[in-house]
Amino acid sequence: MTVSEALKMRKSTRAFLPKEVSPTLIEAILNDAKHAPSGVNMQPWHVCVLSGEKKRTLETKVIEAFEHGHTEVMDYAYYPSTWEEPYKSRRKETGLLMYSTLGISKEDKERQKEQWKLNYRAFDAPAVLYFFIDARLEKGSYLDYGMFLQSIMLSATEKGLATCPQAALAEFPSIVKHELDTPENMLLLCGMALGYEDTSALINSYRTPRISFEEFVTFYS
Repeated sequence: MTVSEALKMRKSTRAFLPKEVSPTLIEAILNDAKHAPSGVNMQPWHVCVLSGEKKRTLETKVIEAFEHGHTEVMDYAYYPSTWEEPYKSRRKETGLLMYSTLGISKEDKERQKEQWKLNYRAFDAPAVLYFFIDARLEKGSYLDYGMFLQSIMLSATEKGLATCPQAALAEFPSIVKHELDTPENMLLLCGMALGYEDTSALINSYRTPRISFEEFVTFYS
């Protein structure tokens, strides 16, 4: 598999087979990803890998908080406070694509809620990765982290695994950090579901569109 093939094959997978991912394979993926670049080689990543009972325990606590209407402030602002174009339309299109694929109407708030709760179970993937960053670092390290996350997803794709990077897994930072006993100086960035794709699942059949080359590239000479 070439890098180009992996880039085009990778997608956000939201249904997984009940097949465990070996710790050896996860270690190989993370060892690949650690070669991602970072400013002055800071390597700002800190990863917690959960599976089995530990994963289920954390998920249960987060879902209980969600069902009781509890909310938390994320450790950083992932999305803009006000949605403007073209991002507003792209966001709406993505949501409509998923719900229409599943046959969930915009009026069916209960099914929408149940679908959203799957985020907190990492879509029942056998493994989930939680990513933390030192709170003292600046925006450049967040750029570095993005390259690290992409490297994980590409390595996983090459090895026959599927992923879904999830900002939703950072919506309850105090619960996650307490359960994982992470250092106080760490911010929770996001999570990532990791496992083997259930290719028969309807939700995995849709793909989000990409804007054309001409819309985001300008050549100067």
